[in-house]
Amino acid sequence: MCGIAGFWHPNSQGRYDGAAALTRMNNTILRRGPDDAGAWDNGAGLFLGHRRLAIVDLSSAGHQPMTSPTGRYVIVFNGEIYNFQALRKSLDALHTSPLPWRGHSDTEVMLAAFEHWGITETLRQLVGMFAIAVWDRSRETLTLARDRIGEKPLYYGVKNGALLFASELQALNAHPSFDAQVSRDSLALLLKFAYVPAPHSIYDGVHKLPPGTWIEIDRDAVENGMLGEPQKYWELPAQTGAPLSDADAIDQLHELMRTTIRDQMVADVPLGAFLSGGIDSTLIVSLMQSLSTQKVKTFTIGFDNPGYNEAEHAKAVARHLGTDHTELYVTGADALNVVPKLPDIYGEPFADSSQIPTYLVSQLARSHVTVSLSGDAGDELFGGYNRYQFLPKVWQKLNRIPGPVRKLASRVIETASPNRWDTIASGLNPLIPANLRVRLPGDKLHKLAGVMRHDTASEMYNHVVSQWQNASDVVIGSSLSPIARFESGDFASWMMRQDTLTYLPDDILAKVDRAAMAVSLETRVPFLDHRIVEFASTLPMSLKIRDGNTKWILRQLLYQYVPRELIERPKMGFGIPLHDWLRGPLRDWAESLLDPQRLAREGYFIPEAIRAVWERHLRGQGNFQQQLWPVLMFQAWLDQK
Repeated sequence: MCGIAGFWHPNSQGRYDGAAALTRMNNTILRRGPDDAGAWDNGAGLFLGHRRLAIVDLSSAGHQPMTSPTGRYVIVFNGEIYNFQALRKSLDALHTSPLPWRGHSDTEVMLAAFEHWGITETLRQLVGMFAIAVWDRSRETLTLARDRIGEKPLYYGVKNGALLFASELQALNAHPSFDAQVSRDSLALLLKFAYVPAPHSIYDGVHKLPPGTWIEIDRDAVENGMLGEPQKYWELPAQTGAPLSDADAIDQLHELMRTTIRDQMVADVPLGAFLSGGIDSTLIVSLMQSLSTQKVKTFTIGFDNPGYNEAEHAKAVARHLGTDHTELYVTGADALNVVPKLPDIYGEPFADSSQIPTYLVSQLARSHVTVSLSGDAGDELFGGYNRYQFLPKVWQKLNRIPGPVRKLASRVIETASPNRWDTIASGLNPLIPANLRVRLPGDKLHKLAGVMRHDTASEMYNHVVSQWQNASDVVIGSSLSPIARFESGDFASWMMRQDTLTYLPDDILAKVDRAAMAVSLETRVPFLDHRIVEFASTLPMSLKIRDGNTKWILRQLLYQYVPRELIERPKMGFGIPLHDWLRGPLRDWAESLLDPQRLAREGYFIPEAIRAVWERHLRGQGNFQQQLWPVLMFQAWLDQK
């Protein structure tokens, strides 16, 4: 796990000190690699920089930038290749005698593979997470590549004649040629989704390399500022029903998970895992412990607010599995202290509020280990989100009701605030069995009302995943691209695919990567081994959602390790009471960022639209944290830009 940065500026000699510019870029990502730094240049305007967090081969043999045995390729690489030992054996077998390896790093193996198979074929053989920049001296081309699902970030763009690339936006900003304006379309996307989706970034002309792609760049492309489109070396398979029995499917997944986790537990530094006590993290830890001769180190944070605390569940799981468990209870003040750090941690505006507990649990883990495995991606791959059940049922029923009737019913529901509906529901609770009572009924009713207004299934999905329904009407001078369309097939499968391609890499994985890297912790996500992703895509929906149970196949596998009663409980998000904080301890901070004169002066938002939502939130007329947090994160980012 590391950070990379670099630039290619033909004919730049004499304009500025290239080595000093690279050092400034490298220094901005120090936290991604505090153990070592490296630099290389070709004497003609190409500079490659690297920050190293040493995980495998802690010796100088793992130093980057690294050159291939013949000298043809030079690489900077962020990530881990889990099958590098198998690739090394394959490469040795292709020669009459073993290759003269300098060490046992995955970087060295990758370079040797480039020389034998070429770059694109090697990418197809890699199992792991990575962002790569590799210079081909023979062809004088630079190739940028990113792992299949997007665990590792990579930004790039041409600014004032220089191609800039790095793991984080701050590094690009540190280059003397960087001069970019905020993209208003990207700002509208931020308000809509709470993140800026690839290939966009918050800046005009700066892109995120999409997952599963590579792009080859030559001198003419840099000088003309025309880089071309990234090429795919991998694509998420289409959902197809697999002719497997339940038992065979569970056994195959079990073996895949064991193989993947065994590979991902290889490290020359202390290793542990996040444990929330939910299905996904519990399964990862269960398999880790079954494969380990020592107690696995597990980490959980707890909150004093019972509505947001999973620590007791995690402790019970840890006790059953026999892990070396560490928990830390944090106060609201501890969490609030993270807020001022968020713009620097994330580099570009990012507004998933679970970024705060993610940072805190990463900080806890880093005080004990250097690598932590995570249970992320189980929801997207195996049907964990409520919308995968809720929306198909709602669409099937509402589609039978004429549009005008649906829209009238929607308006009737919205005549009362969510709080008013909560009050009405609480009065009816004595008449409703406890198992049928709904948490936050007002919010759920308003969400249903929003869904009822739409005429297609894809519009309903788009509504559910959007924070601001009219984001382009709030951001001055912006527009949004048409939404993805569901045409036919299984609606739940389509939603899962959309989430895997967008929400997973650009929200979940970005959140975990930046939070962990802020404390120099490497995170690994076993569910994202592409073989597991491909296997999940072949499974019929009946193996993912059955009899109202989400992640059915994961549950069956987990029951082999943990009693049902330890994990069978309502899903609890990894969240914080942000709606209360915005009315309380964060109110003054938010008020200053949402000052109407400031908003008008900056010229990004229509002040009246923002203020109307803020004032409704303060009056308790609803929970508008999802709309407000993206605006606040952008405003806070502007202060530090």
